[in-house]
Amino acid sequence: MIPHQLFRSIHTNYVLYDSIRKTLLAKLRKKTGYTYINCKKALELNDNDEDKAEQWLKEQAQALGWTQAAKLQTRVTTQGLIAMSTNNNCGALVEINCETDFVSKNQKFYDLAEIVLSTILKHGMTIKSNANVSKTMLYTESLNGLSADDGKSLSDHSALTIGFIGENINIKRALCMTVQPGIHLYGCIHPSSINPVPPFFGRYGALLALKSETNNKMLGVQLCQHIIGMNPLKIGDPKVDEPYENVDDEPTMLYQEFLLDPNLSVQQLLENEQIEIVDFARFEMGEAFVRDETLDSVETCG
Repeated sequence: MIPHQLFRSIHTNYVLYDSIRKTLLAKLRKKTGYTYINCKKALELNDNDEDKAEQWLKEQAQALGWTQAAKLQTRVTTQGLIAMSTNNNCGALVEINCETDFVSKNQKFYDLAEIVLSTILKHGMTIKSNANVSKTMLYTESLNGLSADDGKSLSDHSALTIGFIGENINIKRALCMTVQPGIHLYGCIHPSSINPVPPFFGRYGALLALKSETNNKMLGVQLCQHIIGMNPLKIGDPKVDEPYENVDDEPTMLYQEFLLDPNLSVQQLLENEQIEIVDFARFEMGEAFVRDETLDSVETCG
């Protein structure tokens, strides 16, 4: 027979071990978001080493993601989001598509968008230019090849997310805008993001490069809201462009009614504030667009 004290010791150690194992399991599930069964298997295969178990899960998910990506690549991605972020003199807009609106609100999908944005901003800050504003447009094939901070390509991160959510994902396009000192950069997302700080997520996004003596963030954001709402095709030049007779059809920003004060045109607003719009960009989720190969590091001399 097993002595009573030895039995109690064995039982106590088992209970303690089981408690530690359950704590690790709960922690790993919360951290990674993977299923109970997968997390349990990861810990068992890696002797309850949390870091190794997490790495194993990611490798499995990525392998599954590549398999899923191959299977799902023909499935249409009509939903998704526009993500926007600015970092001092550099800003980025990204469109990422998925199959359903439900997944477009998934935290893992947001995490992927944040990684893509961070990578685009880093890429934008490496562009050397003497122009007031430089813009670079990137499309799926170029985006997938960029490396994130962890050394993995964006296609690897996309595959990891596909493996987790089980839907096709397409990093459709991205634009980075970099400005020189004296030019202020502003950004806006609609509907308004719940995030208090960048990155921001929505269905529309805009970036604006504004030449002004002071940094007027409120006005800069209001002009971004105008760009989102009124969808101008160009800034316009009073020496060349003439206003449309019907103001509702006006594609030139200078001659449009200012969205937040229809009593003013954008041109009048700029004159009153003594500021100048140097450049802008607007993304709308799911919009049809003509791929412009010339917008590979385009410089705007404003």
